[in-house]
Amino acid sequence: MVDFAHLHCHSEYSLLDGYARIDDLVAAAKKDGSRAVALTDHGAMYGSIHFIDAAKKAGVKPIVGVEAYVAPNTRFDKRPKIDTSPYHLVLLAKNETGYRNLLKLTTLAHTEGFYYRPRLDRELLEAHHDGLICLSACIAAEVPRLVRESNMEGAARAAAWYRDLFGRENYYLEIQDHDMPVQTEANRGVIEIARSLDIPLVATNDVHYVTPEDMRGQDLLLCIQTNATVSDPNRMRMGTNTFYLRSAEEMARLFAELPEALANTVRVSEQCDLKLEFDRPRLPNVEIPDGLTADEYIERLCGEGLARRLGTIPDAYHERVRYELGVVKQTGFAQYILVVWDIMAYARRQGIVAGPRGSAAGALVLYALGISDVDPVAQKLTFERFLNPERGEMPDVDMDFADDRRDEMIEYVVQRYGRDHVAQIITFGTLGAKAAIRDTGRALAYPLADVERIARLVPSGSAATKIDKAIEDNPLLRQAISEDESVARLIEEARRVEGYARHASTHAAGIVISREPLTEYTPLQPTSRNDSGLMTQYQADNLAKIGLLKMDILGLSNLTILGRAVDVIRRERGEDIDLLRIPFDDPKAYEILGRGETVGLFQLEGRGMTGYLRELKPSTLGDITAMIALYRPGPMANIPHYVARKHGREPITYPHPWLEEILADTYGVLTYQDQVLQVLRRVGGYTLGQADIVRKAMGKKIVELMDAERAKFIAGCDANGVSAADSAALWDLLQPFAGYGFNRAHAACYAQIAYQTAYLKANYSAEFMVAVLSTFRDNADKVTGAIIECRRMGIDVLPPDVNASGWDFSIEHRGDKPTIRFGLSAIKNVGEGAAAPIVTARQAEGPFNTLDDFARRIDAKSLNRRVLESLVKAGALDSFGHRAQLLAGLDRVVGVAQQLQRAQAAGQASLFDLMAAESQATILSLPNVPEAPERERLEWEKELLGVYFSRHPMSDISRNLVQVISCHCGEVNEEFLERRVTLAGVVTGFRSVQTRRKEMMCAAMLEDAYGSVEIVAFPRTYAQTRDLWREGAMLVIDGKVELREERPQIVVESARTIEDVKAETSSTPGTPIPSMYRVAETTATYADTDEAETMLDSADDRSFPAAEDHALARSEPSLRAPAVQYGPQTRGAVFTPARGNGNGHSNGNGNGRRKGAEPPKPPPFPDRAGKRFQVTVPVAVAESDTRSLDALIDLIEGMDGTGPDTISIRVDCAGTIIELERPGLQINCGTQMVHGLRRIFASQPSLDEVPWDS
Repeated sequence: MVDFAHLHCHSEYSLLDGYARIDDLVAAAKKDGSRAVALTDHGAMYGSIHFIDAAKKAGVKPIVGVEAYVAPNTRFDKRPKIDTSPYHLVLLAKNETGYRNLLKLTTLAHTEGFYYRPRLDRELLEAHHDGLICLSACIAAEVPRLVRESNMEGAARAAAWYRDLFGRENYYLEIQDHDMPVQTEANRGVIEIARSLDIPLVATNDVHYVTPEDMRGQDLLLCIQTNATVSDPNRMRMGTNTFYLRSAEEMARLFAELPEALANTVRVSEQCDLKLEFDRPRLPNVEIPDGLTADEYIERLCGEGLARRLGTIPDAYHERVRYELGVVKQTGFAQYILVVWDIMAYARRQGIVAGPRGSAAGALVLYALGISDVDPVAQKLTFERFLNPERGEMPDVDMDFADDRRDEMIEYVVQRYGRDHVAQIITFGTLGAKAAIRDTGRALAYPLADVERIARLVPSGSAATKIDKAIEDNPLLRQAISEDESVARLIEEARRVEGYARHASTHAAGIVISREPLTEYTPLQPTSRNDSGLMTQYQADNLAKIGLLKMDILGLSNLTILGRAVDVIRRERGEDIDLLRIPFDDPKAYEILGRGETVGLFQLEGRGMTGYLRELKPSTLGDITAMIALYRPGPMANIPHYVARKHGREPITYPHPWLEEILADTYGVLTYQDQVLQVLRRVGGYTLGQADIVRKAMGKKIVELMDAERAKFIAGCDANGVSAADSAALWDLLQPFAGYGFNRAHAACYAQIAYQTAYLKANYSAEFMVAVLSTFRDNADKVTGAIIECRRMGIDVLPPDVNASGWDFSIEHRGDKPTIRFGLSAIKNVGEGAAAPIVTARQAEGPFNTLDDFARRIDAKSLNRRVLESLVKAGALDSFGHRAQLLAGLDRVVGVAQQLQRAQAAGQASLFDLMAAESQATILSLPNVPEAPERERLEWEKELLGVYFSRHPMSDISRNLVQVISCHCGEVNEEFLERRVTLAGVVTGFRSVQTRRKEMMCAAMLEDAYGSVEIVAFPRTYAQTRDLWREGAMLVIDGKVELREERPQIVVESARTIEDVKAETSSTPGTPIPSMYRVAETTATYADTDEAETMLDSADDRSFPAAEDHALARSEPSLRAPAVQYGPQTRGAVFTPARGNGNGHSNGNGNGRRKGAEPPKPPPFPDRAGKRFQVTVPVAVAESDTRSLDALIDLIEGMDGTGPDTISIRVDCAGTIIELERPGLQINCGTQMVHGLRRIFASQPSLDEVPWDS
């Protein structure tokens, strides 16, 4: 057997170049009998810790290295075409000294030498070469490149320099054989230099993938990296299929004439003996009073903190804190907790709203220290979720700070512990299923629209969705693969690259802090090329392995809202609000939650959550905590039971009598992961530490481990006297929930913030909404939603005005009613820098009387033409003239302002200064031009303020289209995925795009008075509707909701102008909505049918515009009651839709599904005879619950095929009854229907069984 070690290997962390997975690389080396293998990724060490761990587990020696880039001259030179092609050089760590030098070299290559690639130079190599072995590298290296250029003298000189620097025993000339003539030529020269200079040779293979079959995947990665197509003859490619992990036998055959080159691979592997300590904490130093240990200091702080919070400390708290301090001492993490305490204490001193999230709130120690504000004893939180003495892992404290002050917190940490001791953490974007299909399609030169069609068949919303799972779940995707060879090839090739690392990016919140400079432990690189910040090259889990302290410092906008609201309340009312001392039983706060008024409330916004809150009508903080924990996939099924039991509509039962003490406060409903731990302890005999380990295993679904734990649990239950049947049933209940249940401490943290937002909104409405607007002033959609909510709450939002606005949103008092004034800095192109001088000048000398006065008093440097134009178009200068006049006179205003500034700077008196204030003439006369059209003014407002401020161009039109549209633009969210919708709105942000097939498509935003949504029209649809598409066009579109890059997007299937749609609908008398329903009976208490019809028409005209106004004031998706137009009809006649095909969609096959889709399998009918039901909805109820009738119809249709019952809808309109019935619909009218009705309506409508013959 040949003894050989691979010393030149690239993994997937040679981004979009290497194709070898680290685990596969190590396994292949082990299988071939290698005792050692090296990892030498291009210019970075991203995979080093993973590699060391994997190799040790496999029993293979890991050799850590890097294939570095060396600048031709210095690392600071950045000359085009000269410094863009650096030399390659392989560096391997012999020992810990070499490893630390490798860390420093890699860091400096990124921070000082980056020019297209991270580059070293000879100066850096001279400073940091100790402990390193150097290989001359591939044909792109300095020596072979000079050989290829016929510069043997230069090549020999370079080889001698490296030999002398690293030492004869540490420098090797590398030879490879990839069946390429250019390499054969280079090898001859390299061998000649080796013999002449007595430099040893080493044979390597430039490994980029593990097996020959992997070549196609690696080639695809190259095409994705270079944005090339596979068929491009001039693209970058490897050339031959020889870049795999060749066996030792193959390498021996290739280099049979150079046996010493093979033997030297083993010699090098023996020279390398790197030993790194894993899992030993390397915590930063904190200041501790003399004479105290970290454990003693933390004990003293906890005693003081509990006394401060509780006064007299109850025994339960004494016992709990003693236990927790014992665990902290046992695990040695007191210093870690003190670091967290130091950071949080700074935030408190600076008035920064902050708090931990997650399991940290379960620690009474953290509550005592003031790190957490959630009382874990009162909230029944589990300490072992935070720090488990039986697991021994470093705890994890994630901290939330007001997002406008997060940078301030990071800077404090940097200043406190040293700039070279703190960095952000790297993360890697990978090729998920959709991205793999799209990138592969581009590489294969497939038409963009065709690729997108296939990518959209992969379920949206989960980055974890795999291509194989999508094929299994989606029959349309299976059908496309089976019927189209090109699709089959696309999927086959996309599978090859799925899951590979695509690019490096910065973790959203993670930072790492070290005792010594970070380059002692990890290589660093800039967070971006234009940023001075640094991030580690090791990912978070690898940093934890080497013992570094990592923590998440997150910015949370809702904490910013809370902080700003408190500031506004102090300024406006003179009240100091302590968010921890507000009453947590305030009726007004719970009332707005029960009414579903959740806009701006943390974790409680959104149609689904709002509906459940209306049904729940929470009355305690525990209710909010439970709802936050339950409102997620899996636990959501328990919400109806929780609600019904809270209100006494369902008996409270327990899976076993012993569980009552655990589940009593959640009405017997399993709600939190912590309850799983408590059940395991109570009935299975586990400690909480052991139970947490089992809980983690349950979440990972490791079958062998779960089988062993199941047996252990049943044995523990048996020892406690629980029957085998009961213990098995309990295990089956706990196991799935442990995987998807929510941490109670995390929910408690969120619930506290949610309640604080609700309390401020209920009691300080205007101040709270000012804080919301201020926080989101750069987010047009959020501003729009907040302004709509203000109007619903009866709070006027006034337009920007240089004589009234502050630089930010502010309260303006008008009589007894507070209003909100739009802030100047929130106007696009203005910003705080231009707004502040305006406000300062007005505060110093009073309001601006004329445009002349304004020009005189404002610094021309801050008020350039662009700023002034934006102020004019936004209406902020309307008091000086109409906008067209002001725009026409802009140049004169700017010119005069600059002239005045120059005169003042020169000490000269201006014309203004020479006139008495009371007799100043108007120097800046405005041209006499007509005002701009209203539509143009509205567009200016939209562009600069984010909203149509004066009036939305769709506000009147939308009311005339309620019988056509299925929802509003701002309502489209993830809940609409895969549904077809009809929308009306204004086209904004229009752009046309040419596909690779030279076809045109377009993308845009569609906006109405409720918000906006992204839309895209692919080539076929665009070609049919091309004349309609332009900026500002008002269109009605039909399409399907997809998710693109985590955002809802409408794929347009048809488009029409609003004018055409209005003409169609106006020509169809009695347009019926909803489609598929018929008026089964119309009765009245009036003398005849005509009188009833007249009354019904007038009632409809009265009711639904009010409902639409109410809906306009909502920003979350709401339920629209359609404004049905009833013309003269025959009793019992079936209404015919004005458009579509009878299934409520504009396109399709009449069943609501795409052609070729398999019909859904209905659940089995209940085994009973069918019944007839009737739900009666008063118009007043429908009006107060905006658009609830539409939601009721959705509920009923969603249950079609579930049972033998029929149902009709009766709308009771002041004595006139409209009955809607869909022929052929069959449902199961049971608890699901009852819960659905409660969720939709604030007060439940009547649901009655009626005789079949009535």
